[in-house]
Amino acid sequence: MKGTKGFTLVEIMIVVAIIGLLAAIAIPSFIKARTESQKNACINNLRQVDSAKEQWALNDNQSAGAAVVAADIDPYIKGTTTKVLCPADATKTFVTSYTISNLGVDPACLIAAATHNL
Repeated sequence: MKGTKGFTLVEIMIVVAIIGLLAAIAIPSFIKARTESQKNACINNLRQVDSAKEQWALNDNQSAGAAVVAADIDPYIKGTTTKVLCPADATKTFVTSYTISNLGVDPACLIAAATHNL
């Protein structure tokens, strides 16, 4: 009788266990990296919104404390405010992602204000 070629059940179980262990180690790292990249993208968007507010104020001779709305800063944001969103925002709209506030006040993220801030 010739020996059959193939893997035994024990060998297959060991390989599956090793793959499971590697996945258990790697998946939390991927989730952390995704969360960190969303945070960095949101902070960069907040910087862009703040710069747009300042440009608007300079062009329209606005004083400190002047009220700003999204339509005011649209021309100063690359791609308009409809494309500047918090990556963690499920609804994907500017008004649910950020609050602009007045001149001299930093814009804020409405999704994760504790970690997404200037």
